[in-house]
Amino acid sequence: MSGTAEPYGIEGMPLLEAQKKILSAITPTHNTETVALNQALGRVNAEPVVALEAVPGFRASVMDGYALGQHTQPQQGDQWTLQGRSAPGAPFQGSLSRGEAIRILTGAPLPPGAGWVLPQELVSTRDTELTLKGNASDNPWIRAADEECKAKDCLLNPGQRLTPALLGRLASCGVAQLLVYQQPRIGLIISGDELVPAGTTRPPGAIWESNGTLLIALFQLLGQDVVQKSVVADEPQALRQTLQDLSKQCDVVVSTGGVSAGDSDWIRPLVAELGVVEFWKLFLKPGRPFAFGSLGDGVPFFGLPGNPVAAAITAIQLLWPALQTIEGQATPELFPRVRVELADQLQRRPGRPELARAQLDVGSSGQLLARLNGSQASSRIGSLEGADLLLELPAEAEHLKPGEQLWAQLIRRTVF
Repeated sequence: MSGTAEPYGIEGMPLLEAQKKILSAITPTHNTETVALNQALGRVNAEPVVALEAVPGFRASVMDGYALGQHTQPQQGDQWTLQGRSAPGAPFQGSLSRGEAIRILTGAPLPPGAGWVLPQELVSTRDTELTLKGNASDNPWIRAADEECKAKDCLLNPGQRLTPALLGRLASCGVAQLLVYQQPRIGLIISGDELVPAGTTRPPGAIWESNGTLLIALFQLLGQDVVQKSVVADEPQALRQTLQDLSKQCDVVVSTGGVSAGDSDWIRPLVAELGVVEFWKLFLKPGRPFAFGSLGDGVPFFGLPGNPVAAAITAIQLLWPALQTIEGQATPELFPRVRVELADQLQRRPGRPELARAQLDVGSSGQLLARLNGSQASSRIGSLEGADLLLELPAEAEHLKPGEQLWAQLIRRTVF
């Protein structure tokens, strides 16, 4: 099918509707490869991973102390006779009867018959005799043999993105390698007659090309890689050839610039010629000139705005969830929303919903505050620096006072 869909009204498509429309049109690639555990961070798991045995596989002490040959709560003044010692990797050889105890270290196996561990600070020792000198808690301080997992437990489902915590758990359960989905190959087109490389002399009216650096670094931070980048002048034949080449070599084609309605904006009509434009224009600031469609044999196409901030914002709102789906992630990760208060007065022109870049602060009463990062112009990359939040400003908002509550997307990512 070729052509272009009608624009979504005069204003453009609302952001949430655009997200749903894109994700409903995206399908995973399903290509897989096997990687070692230490190479799997950020990848998406492709098959169920099942525990072969219980972990840790033995009852272990939670702390340094003494393991007792009894299963009832000890009382002040109780006494036991020392029989030996158990350490990690060097367990006590034998069993314990009531009235017997062993010295035990954190993580060491408990012998048969042991049912309680006393912290060492509660015990006085004299030769081989132990005496409980205080009140013991009702916690036996024993780690169960299947605390981490039971045999045949499902440790990991297909479609889960691998985090440090997941990888650490898998290693603790003896897993050394994983089948993961291959990452989508991203082709990036940057269009514009005015662009020159950073580090070169800038002719009158030219600008140093920054979108490529910004977007490639952003994709890398989000666990995705651009495999091909092309900077192309606003010339239809060169752009057509680049679009065709990338659609044959990549799983996703992304452009920045050339999707608006100017005389030199060739990208959108070329995509309509080579495939289909599903929708064009967002009811959003920054980011109105955004296009989504497909090229060739259904290769997804994302036309990002040319202004760098608008390109970055639409990339994380619309392209990033789609890349996760293409890679096979079962549920695309979106940024959590939090309720915040404006730290300062804000004046804006009403018209479109806006995602304003802001820093997160904490007020004197513990409330979460949003401080805007200066000018919110979509050409000013500095508004992205140190941003913790994308503050959701309603379309009708005009005069906002300090203390007004708003929703914001928390764009600082989790560690584990």
